[in-house]
Amino acid sequence: MDPQRADVAVVEAVYAAMAAGDTARLFALVDEACVITQDDRLPWGGRYVGHEGLVRFGLRLREAIQSRVTTDAVFGADGDVIQVGRTAGTAVATGTPFDVAEVHRWTVHDGRVVAAHFSIDTPAMLAALGER
Repeated sequence: MDPQRADVAVVEAVYAAMAAGDTARLFALVDEACVITQDDRLPWGGRYVGHEGLVRFGLRLREAIQSRVTTDAVFGADGDVIQVGRTAGTAVATGTPFDVAEVHRWTVHDGRVVAAHFSIDTPAMLAALGER
């Protein structure tokens, strides 16, 4: 398997583990020093490092929204893996539904995720959260 395709397979496995709630598998796919970032205007946004950071990110995300990611495409580009799709669900505090575009950029090294940046339509999400 070519290296780019192998990296795409790792990212696809990450999404499968997240969908299944398989934390053990997720930790096996994500490096202990992984850096996760998202726009810090979001309640769960910021910079998170390692497995502890992954857990904190996930907890903060779930405190704010209940959502499901749908994927339109996953492909290798510029040495990373790009996932394009949507996240849809409801804001926990307001019950407001949302359906926003998202793009995730993953960096994989030696079969494990070492970095992930999550981009969404932040203004639309902030509106659903009842924030400016």
